[in-house]
Amino acid sequence: MSAAMPLLEIRRVTKSYRPPGGSPPISVLRDASLTVQAGESVAIIGPSGSGKSTLLNLIGGLDQPDDGSVLLDGVSVSQLGEAALAQMRRDRIGFVFQSHHLLPHCSVLENVLVPVLADHSSTDSAVEQRARHLLDRVGLGDRIHQLPGRL
Repeated sequence: MSAAMPLLEIRRVTKSYRPPGGSPPISVLRDASLTVQAGESVAIIGPSGSGKSTLLNLIGGLDQPDDGSVLLDGVSVSQLGEAALAQMRRDRIGFVFQSHHLLPHCSVLENVLVPVLADHSSTDSAVEQRARHLLDRVGLGDRIHQLPGRL
């Protein structure tokens, strides 16, 4: 029996940034690897400046690694065009930002549904049911009608 393909696989990723003014590059990630199977929950923790946001940006295709690869369901994120990246972000990736970026006048459920507003391929009930399931999964199922300021 073969092992299931990982949902997410980060293979020896390296990422550096060149500060302005000709200073030498700052290495943020060096040879980082991670494998996540479907159904697993993962927390990325560390001190400020340790590369957490950089890693998330690479996973979401918001940035490209200098070396190595990021694969989602076996597909290299860096090989996707803009339209395919946008669809992947809409359908497969969810971010919870540190500074929230929530609509303060919308309920928790409505905020979760915002990314799918442009997708007319799913039925409204299926989309809402999935949103409710995801909120239950993160412990917010009983607070779906509250506004973000009340969380």
